[in-house]
Amino acid sequence: MSRELKSVIAGFIPLLDCAVLVVASEMRFAEREGIALKLIRETSWANIRDRIAVGHFDVAHMLAPMPIAMSLNLSGLSVPMLAPMLLGLGGNAITVSTALWEKMKASGASPDGDARSTGAALSQVIKMDQAKSGPFRFAVVHPFSGHAYELRYWMAASGIDPDIDVEIVVLSPQMMADALVSGQIDGYCVGEPWNTAAVTTGNGRIATYKQAIWPDSPEKVLGVTRAWAAANPETLASLMRALAAAAGWCACPKNAGQLAELLARREFLDCPAEFFQPALTGKIRFDSDSTLDIPDFLTLSGGKVAAPNAVHGQWFYEQMVRWGQVTFHAAHLTEVERIYCNAKYLQALGLTAAPSDKLIRLFDKTLR
Repeated sequence: MSRELKSVIAGFIPLLDCAVLVVASEMRFAEREGIALKLIRETSWANIRDRIAVGHFDVAHMLAPMPIAMSLNLSGLSVPMLAPMLLGLGGNAITVSTALWEKMKASGASPDGDARSTGAALSQVIKMDQAKSGPFRFAVVHPFSGHAYELRYWMAASGIDPDIDVEIVVLSPQMMADALVSGQIDGYCVGEPWNTAAVTTGNGRIATYKQAIWPDSPEKVLGVTRAWAAANPETLASLMRALAAAAGWCACPKNAGQLAELLARREFLDCPAEFFQPALTGKIRFDSDSTLDIPDFLTLSGGKVAAPNAVHGQWFYEQMVRWGQVTFHAAHLTEVERIYCNAKYLQALGLTAAPSDKLIRLFDKTLR
């Protein structure tokens, strides 16, 4: 007699770092842990936020800062959240139109994605380009996202005021490459494969990337309401074990081809499998002529690497304060530590300690 599986409904956005959830479901890692994992594809992070808040989803593929924003009542529906597991590190890039890149290149932008030189070049272009009608427009996926904070941090460290010198708009990830082609935006910060999509068509050029700005930092987390976690502790533990096993499978280089084919399916990312190869292999195409080996561009891994760390949540909160999204309160830091607590994950996997990460490595520490 087969055992009864516990149903878990998970929302996701079609990005490469939803891979852990997809593999857990499709390769039966969830089933082995007694979970019937149902995945529902969404079109925007706002929908992910709202649907988990009202109970349509049990868990979700979620932007790393989003559980903080939801818990502090900063974004849409307010609900106390947890981020008990990391689903991916890195994986983002800042892509600009080919026209803007030519101007940046003429102003000294490094072809290898160096954050300092590309930022300085963009600053120079902004100062010189007085003829352009209106400021350059950049897109991010959500105001409370690693993308938004990385873009802002990079710009500010380069002498660009992201609230004055450029315009920042919100756009769904899968729409960004098309918006670049149509001239609606001049650049964007997004996760893969939507940078590679613009590079492959010849309409965009990767200027810099997450690892060059904030190395080994969380990009997506497993988001869960505190109420659901309290009501379903064993199910959550089983799910995290399944996801950790799936992440280990994703991280194995020999599985890259199979993973790309799986993610390319219509119900998941619905785009050519070759779009996934750069991030999965670490051979990043900056444009049609330039490829650079960045083996840690994206990390999909279980074990201690997937354990959340309060210091990461604290940095996100610092950026929320810095950019006027919230007024600082000491009590908020306690809340952030609770959201990014790793105890549930470590206990579920039988681990005794998280990785030591007391320092946040940024390309320009003077602007933390």
